[in-house]
Amino acid sequence: MTVKEKIMPFKNKRKRLIAKESNYSATLAYKQEDIKTFFEQERIKIIKDDIITTKEIPENNIDLIITSPPYNVDIEYSLHDDKGSYNEYLEFTRKWLKKCFDLTKDDGRFCLNIPLDKNKGGQQSVCADITTIAKQVGWKYHSTIIWNEGNISRRTAWGSFMSASAPYVIAPVEVIVVLYKQDWKKKSGSLVSDIEKKDFMAWTNGIWTFNGESKKRVGHPAPFPLELPRRCIKLFSFVDDVVLDPFMGSGTTLIAAYLNNRQAIGVDIDESYCKLAVKRLITEAKINEMKLF
Repeated sequence: MTVKEKIMPFKNKRKRLIAKESNYSATLAYKQEDIKTFFEQERIKIIKDDIITTKEIPENNIDLIITSPPYNVDIEYSLHDDKGSYNEYLEFTRKWLKKCFDLTKDDGRFCLNIPLDKNKGGQQSVCADITTIAKQVGWKYHSTIIWNEGNISRRTAWGSFMSASAPYVIAPVEVIVVLYKQDWKKKSGSLVSDIEKKDFMAWTNGIWTFNGESKKRVGHPAPFPLELPRRCIKLFSFVDDVVLDPFMGSGTTLIAAYLNNRQAIGVDIDESYCKLAVKRLITEAKINEMKLF
């Protein structure tokens, strides 16, 4: 019987418990300068690191990436500055898109949840600009899914209200840009699909309608709902594929992967979000809790 040490996070950083593994192998590592793996279980790994510089993930290893990166609209993240210039934001985007490209298998896919556009700080064609950069660094374009988010925030900006002088046109939707690395036809992995016919027929229609997620419920400033990664996982990956979220946040992609029999890696530079993701994996994905001696 194998017994491993589990380093558990507590307020006292030096306090450790040794836990006994029950039905799976798990390791939870508290923040140390030389430790990047924050949590590791048989099918789930959380890396506390910067996706652009991390060396914790082998290249050509990922089957599917699902993420919603920072939008540069002044959201109050714990560490990330979400209010830089638009040119700085696009340069940052170029760097992490290239890193993700390098980590993905030749037949790997990428579901990128981003705004169609934005008007905060000036109108910008966010989707068009990011898609262009993605193609420049090597990604190939497949399609765009429109996410009709039913509970999107109420509008407060109208421009010239009731006047043709300078009205604002704002589409209350987000998009999921579907990209791939080299080959769209997927030939690697288990080749086992688990999507039902009714879901396949509905989800291959490029307009998805479901509500967004509550910031208050999740405890994160910009969460997406479980339904988003669940659909992407079922539609674009095989059972046991490796799914990556390079901006893991509250861990929703990892929960969806675990509940749907995929492996998952989440990367986030913020320790508080790593803790939140572990908590949600335990409470929502029902990852077996470790038993003490």
